[in-house]
Amino acid sequence: MKTLGFLTVLFTAVVALAQPPSRDAAGNAENGKKLFNRDGCWECHGFAGQGGRDGARLAETALTTAQFTRYIRRPTGAMPAYIEKVLSDAEAADIWAYVKTLTGPKTAKEVPLLTELKGQ
Repeated sequence: MKTLGFLTVLFTAVVALAQPPSRDAAGNAENGKKLFNRDGCWECHGFAGQGGRDGARLAETALTTAQFTRYIRRPTGAMPAYIEKVLSDAEAADIWAYVKTLTGPKTAKEVPLLTELKGQ
């Protein structure tokens, strides 16, 4: 029975060591915003992640960090590939962490200036 317990602990340790660092999975949204702007993601996907004629909507999508990273490495359509030499996995995770904070564009009712003008 002691052997089974030892093997369980050993297996758990090996699995834990095989996992990537949690920072890569979670990402840093603040750095991701800088990278999103620096690398020109906003040009096609918009500052609010709303998408447009040349880019898909990113705000409120259900992709995981791994799915996002896999896509940007080998995209379809007109999007350029962001290979690891150009954008590291950690930077991709940071961008995705930022994108997950985006809620898309505001409606007219959510823009104070537009609601003020309507009342006049």
